[in-house]
Amino acid sequence: MATGLSVAHDSATQHVRGEAVYIDDMTPLRGELRVDVVGSSVAHGLIVKVDIDAAKKLPGIVGIYTWADVPGDNHFGPIFHDEELLVRSEVSFCGQPIVAIAGESIEAIAAAKKLIHIEIEPLPAVLSIEQAIAAQAFIGPSRQIRRGDADAALAAAPHRLAGHLRIGGQEHFYLETQAAVAVPGENGEITVHSSTQNPSEIQAVVARCLGLDYAQVICICKRMGGGFGGKETQAALPSILAALVAHKTRRSARIVFGHEQDFQLTGKRHPYLARWEVGFTDDGRIVALKSDYYSNGGFSADLSLAIMERTLLHSDNAYFIPNIAVTGTVCRTNLASNTAFRGFGGPQGVAMIENAIEEIARVLHVDPIIIRQRNCYGVDSNNVTPYGQVVRHNVLPAIISKLVGDCRYHERAKAVIAFNNRSRTHLRGIALTPVKFGISFTRRTLNQGNALVNIYLDGTVQVSTGGTEMGQGLNIKIAQVVAGALGIPVHDVRVMATSTEKNNNTSPTAASASTDLNGTAALRAAEMLRERLADVGARMIIDNGIEASPASIDFAEGELVDRRQPTRRVSFKKVVKQAYEDRVDLGARGFYATPGVDYNRETGRGTPFLYYTNGAAVAEVLIDRFTGDMRVERADLLMDIGDSLNPAIDRGQIIGGFIQGQGWVTTEALRHSPDGHLLSDSATTYKIPNASDVPAVLNLEFFENSANRENLHRSKAVGEPPLLLGLAVWAAIKAAIGSVNPDVFPPLELPATNEEIVRCLRPVERAMPVPAASTGGASAQMVGAVFSR
Repeated sequence: MATGLSVAHDSATQHVRGEAVYIDDMTPLRGELRVDVVGSSVAHGLIVKVDIDAAKKLPGIVGIYTWADVPGDNHFGPIFHDEELLVRSEVSFCGQPIVAIAGESIEAIAAAKKLIHIEIEPLPAVLSIEQAIAAQAFIGPSRQIRRGDADAALAAAPHRLAGHLRIGGQEHFYLETQAAVAVPGENGEITVHSSTQNPSEIQAVVARCLGLDYAQVICICKRMGGGFGGKETQAALPSILAALVAHKTRRSARIVFGHEQDFQLTGKRHPYLARWEVGFTDDGRIVALKSDYYSNGGFSADLSLAIMERTLLHSDNAYFIPNIAVTGTVCRTNLASNTAFRGFGGPQGVAMIENAIEEIARVLHVDPIIIRQRNCYGVDSNNVTPYGQVVRHNVLPAIISKLVGDCRYHERAKAVIAFNNRSRTHLRGIALTPVKFGISFTRRTLNQGNALVNIYLDGTVQVSTGGTEMGQGLNIKIAQVVAGALGIPVHDVRVMATSTEKNNNTSPTAASASTDLNGTAALRAAEMLRERLADVGARMIIDNGIEASPASIDFAEGELVDRRQPTRRVSFKKVVKQAYEDRVDLGARGFYATPGVDYNRETGRGTPFLYYTNGAAVAEVLIDRFTGDMRVERADLLMDIGDSLNPAIDRGQIIGGFIQGQGWVTTEALRHSPDGHLLSDSATTYKIPNASDVPAVLNLEFFENSANRENLHRSKAVGEPPLLLGLAVWAAIKAAIGSVNPDVFPPLELPATNEEIVRCLRPVERAMPVPAASTGGASAQMVGAVFSR
């Protein structure tokens, strides 16, 4: 079997040598044009005048286009077509494109941009969640998930806590910015090379905006230099702009955003405001939870409603809550439209419940690990989610218990207390947080994939799927799956560039499900070919005039072998050549639709996920009391990913996801000016984790679990779940700050930047005291766990 082995990433050598080709590495075609945009100078306003006459006369400028030059629909969007390609009259965020420029060179375009005059009459702008709530500026309907009677259970609960948590956004910071090259063809056809997670979406939006049939547009993606969700929908704008210029001029056109431009024009992870109330017993068992989530969607819908839906689906995280009512509302603001980001709303839901558990532990004066273990989903009981899905094969209690023992959690927690009691300059904190992450698209339609597998006469294989490679190792895993099915070396299988010409109507590479969907489709295609070749091979393996049985043929090490008589064998390559001579089809198309998934968003009930990927992390931090400087000294990760298809790739994904999550909860702070301009728009003003931020001690272990029989080779998805483990770092910071004064709630927001830590370490008059244990429903205490500045 080729699966289960640590095979190197298929592009590893090219990456090291600098030979991997990305969009802007593609050799320019003769006459190729560059494309750029001029956008709004204000967050909200009405366009009074657009003067492009002087710019059009500049040497090297081939065309300048406004909304009136779009031949098809000027609107696009993944759910609602509520975004304008080029704004006609009302601008909705700073930088929103109004004019597109096509020029012979970057220098010519830069000169033209200086001569374009756009006059805008400013209008009041809504920039925050609180402002949107006050203005009742929302996108789409609110959604809710309910179970039991949360209000009655809260009223009767021995203890009650209430508060709110502000959760910041996050910039994707992919190394390759948004980029596209469009090449015109015959009869109005367009081929778009796009750095996109969603080639079928690019095909669709380009066709609509240019007034073409889908069949006239081909989208190709060889690889991306990172995506993290930021190229699931937001690759559409540059792709359409390049296609528009190619369509108008009949010359190839290239657009590559600069990093600061990419920051300004593209959406981020959604900032949230979570207002919550929880009721619990004397021993810390949660009996009721109510939470209202508000996200900052930006100016348009994008995927915000689906992202909020997943927030609600993950508001329980790893815990059984008998009475729950969670509501989600997307706020419309005058910022760039926020979008998908690794975790897709799940991290914000988990942050809320983990914060509440920290506060419960503080009231009861116990280690939070006790609260987490007492409320964890059970194996045979207390194992049904608020939306009605059974948590099958639940290993969460075992994961938490094993990690606690393996990393000596209790011993280290005592050492942390002793350190904080004696140190006057530094603080330590330690915390464990688990994760239960649902795997599947919550939109049932998207849970499908197709693959094309072609065998050539020399025995090598090409595989084409709808999945896109953004560095996560999708291609090598699919190659391993196909190689294993055909019994040939992995290096004989080549996964091709993703193209809508070969794989139609594909789902985005997202939701951590791309290996599941595309890999299973490829496996089914390979199994069809295997069956055909087994028939041919059986005829070739003849002993004393007797053919082997196709049912007894195994494929291994480049040969077809009769398992009943292993000496009877023939090479894979010989069988392929004979199959061609016998006119046997050496190509196959496989299709896979995830079984059993269905969720009714109107009722908040159903089975949205095929399975769950589970894990837990323990983080230990050291904080300078005076500067707020924080260092993660140690992290221990334990993940259940089933039978790994490629342990080395999965290890990299888990560690990378954890560090990205650590960045979200600590250093990655987005800041806007009062008039809506993004201030943190470069590596100098926005801090992602660097090498020195990686924990000095970082341990990772895979939890042994082969019970996931529903999925590809009993594997589990690994893309998004590890990011949520970064919340252990935030919880450890909160614990460290809380040790200074056990009688108050530390008002820590997320991210816990140095400045935020210092703010919380000051004598905090805004922090509320921790109440004495209360009894009785009517006298149960209400306290604010997190407060605004």
